[in-house]
Amino acid sequence: MGDKRSPTRPKRHSKSSVDDCSGYWDCSVCTFRNSAEAFKCLMCDVRKGTSTSQLAYTLEVRDRWRELRGAAHRGLDTGLPLRKTRGPAGPYERMHRCKSVSYWSPYWRLPSDVCGVNCFLEASDGEGPVKEPHDERNHLAVVACGPRLEETLTMLKSALLFSKKPLHFYIFADNELQGSFKKALNSWPHIARRKFNFTIFPITFPKDNEREWKKLFKPCASQRLFLPLILQEVDSLLYVDTDILFLQPVEDIWALLSRFNLSQLAAMAPEHEEPRIGWYNRFARHPYYGRTGINSGVMLMNMTRIRAKYFKNDMTAVPLSWEETLMPLLQKYKLNITWGDQDLLNVIFHFNPENLFVFPCQWNYRPDHCIYGSNCQTAEQQGVSILHGNRGVFHDDKQPAFRAVYNAIQKYRFGEDLEKSLLEPLEESLRSTTHTYCGGAATSSPRG
Repeated sequence: MGDKRSPTRPKRHSKSSVDDCSGYWDCSVCTFRNSAEAFKCLMCDVRKGTSTSQLAYTLEVRDRWRELRGAAHRGLDTGLPLRKTRGPAGPYERMHRCKSVSYWSPYWRLPSDVCGVNCFLEASDGEGPVKEPHDERNHLAVVACGPRLEETLTMLKSALLFSKKPLHFYIFADNELQGSFKKALNSWPHIARRKFNFTIFPITFPKDNEREWKKLFKPCASQRLFLPLILQEVDSLLYVDTDILFLQPVEDIWALLSRFNLSQLAAMAPEHEEPRIGWYNRFARHPYYGRTGINSGVMLMNMTRIRAKYFKNDMTAVPLSWEETLMPLLQKYKLNITWGDQDLLNVIFHFNPENLFVFPCQWNYRPDHCIYGSNCQTAEQQGVSILHGNRGVFHDDKQPAFRAVYNAIQKYRFGEDLEKSLLEPLEESLRSTTHTYCGGAATSSPRG
């Protein structure tokens, strides 16, 4: 065998994979680079220093899950809630998943004495009966924390005013707001209540990283990233920020789902139309979608496709599921992002552009489209369909046209004549703003 001191004998390396200079360590199983303080690998949950003998087991588990997901799409009963039609599953489709602790996603670290996420849904605080699979309601989600109660209620009111189809609201709120939402929505008159039902959820993040997600950008904002994992039995969903007003029926934007090709699984509007004033193309320190990035304030999702998809990424050569992608993505880019979860969505779709449907700016019309001159052509031609009052413009005097629309909808009472009590007073208020770019755009908004 030769002398131990032979120069041809390979040298032994330290078992530790920590790079003392960079403060990182490479997982011996999946090779993901973790920060030095991480006790477990953020990608595969293997402890620091674990032998590569676990690699075969890790790959076996991954392949088994992919096999189950593939079987679900072929119509086999695997226990996975993957559906082809919109709407929540009916009671007869609830399988006996609740009897198995293993049905809980390990990502959520939920207690072992309770059953799967579908059972969590069934036990949540909600109004209205469970709908059958043929349910044609449009599903609308919003996340509200802090002083966002009144703004959120005004958004929900606008959705009801112009929509002809019934709606289901999924409201994620902190503990202080949950009772207020329930009281306010139940107090609305029957003429409004017959058009919607609602479910209220607590703000829920993965236990191991709850603090990091909560402090990302604004309180609760990153909750939207986890909607496909929480609302397992909802096929398609429209997520909107609280500072949104619908000026067209919800079913009009919902109809864009039928325009998705076989690869597309989400839809958003560009962050900017004009690259010369774009933020991402001038300042971003991370990958972003397209020329100017995307804005996530209005996000239409086919969540069945999101749950089934494995996404390309710049962290590992192996495509990752939505659930597997989120935490490693945050760890890699948290020092380089400005707009929180919106930036993470830009990173995801930068590497998976074929999965995104881009809808026109009229469906997410913001002050940026009119502050420096009108730069949303579809709004000029067809009117504003969804008004997004970011920068706080619904509540200050910087953009009087935005505030006029918000005040008109907030003051309107259900049952009053829509023409005389809402549209005519609004048009009167907007006449005083036509000297501004935003005022000119607002006066071209379509009537419901």
